[in-house]
Amino acid sequence: MTSASPVTPPRVVVVTGVSRFLGARVAARLVADPRVERVVGLDPHEPSARLAGLLDGVEHIRADARHAVRAIGELGAEAVVHLAVNGAPDPQHGGRAAMKEQNVIGTMQLLAACQGAPRLRKLVLRSSTAAYGASFRDPAVFTEETEPRAVPRGPFARDILDIEGYVRGFRRRRPDVAATVLRFAPMISATADTTLTRYLALPFVPTVIGRDARLQFVHVDDALEILHRSVVEDHPGTFNVAGAGVLSLSQVIRRAGRISVPVLEPALSAAVSMARNVGVGQFGLDQIDLFVHGRVVDTSRLVKEFGFTPRSTAEALDDFVAGFPDGAALTADRLEAAERAVLDRIRQVRAAGAAALRAAESRAGAGQ
Repeated sequence: MTSASPVTPPRVVVVTGVSRFLGARVAARLVADPRVERVVGLDPHEPSARLAGLLDGVEHIRADARHAVRAIGELGAEAVVHLAVNGAPDPQHGGRAAMKEQNVIGTMQLLAACQGAPRLRKLVLRSSTAAYGASFRDPAVFTEETEPRAVPRGPFARDILDIEGYVRGFRRRRPDVAATVLRFAPMISATADTTLTRYLALPFVPTVIGRDARLQFVHVDDALEILHRSVVEDHPGTFNVAGAGVLSLSQVIRRAGRISVPVLEPALSAAVSMARNVGVGQFGLDQIDLFVHGRVVDTSRLVKEFGFTPRSTAEALDDFVAGFPDGAALTADRLEAAERAVLDRIRQVRAAGAAALRAAESRAGAGQ
């Protein structure tokens, strides 16, 4: 196991995306660290009332990554933590065009500001295992060196590939800056509020017939620990961040006390679109491909470099399930009864369809 080199933690840290769940918590942890003197949040939006309480002591600049020059250069930032990356297009806020503008163009301009910041020593980027894509041609396990077999069809994965390409260019231009890229598996915990957790909290979870994807999760608290260590220690490089072990989607749904509703793959998009009406959020091709093909990554480099082992995928999921309100998760008996009811309904629909087909064939035969 490799211990971190002794370093002086940065005194001034800029965090993008502090109006969001992850950004607010990262900024709060940095404020609580006495070695960090100043934390500046860069975000064009005000945080929700629920998150605002976490940001006491964080200086909030109402601007996005595209207007980062003053925050990074003039404030003498020694570290930048870039978390303002959208995971799916939001039709109510500009759709795919706005998503790419923020993710790709915003990151490009942020890196330009970083390049001209003489005091900058660290850059930490939140990336995603979505960078590997998800298809039937994928290897069983991805390492950090694995290239995607094809260009991912999801917009988030394509943006991640572009963003990481810009970071590679930044590393060449500023080799004096320790650049850390963290490819996170989907985050989950009892307190996490994400598209994934809202999807798994549905009483009836749409899945694809004939598919049972292999999945990994990372607990939010472990993700926060890795992000914090990336700022106050030196860990340059690219790292997969996930909990050990693998669960199939069917196992995830059963452990969550939910009911799987298999549909044809084209119908999954329609199903999750309808689910937005009950608060699931924006579900894109990236998430659909993940739940069809799955994705598993190797984390040995992370464990060796950081000297830290995230809790397992199963433990992270169990914490998420433990956060359900009383009675929200189905008991084993209720789950079995509900599954029987769903199967009975499927059989009834099939029988009715078969009867209608036979009747149509009979009428056609009588007319000849």
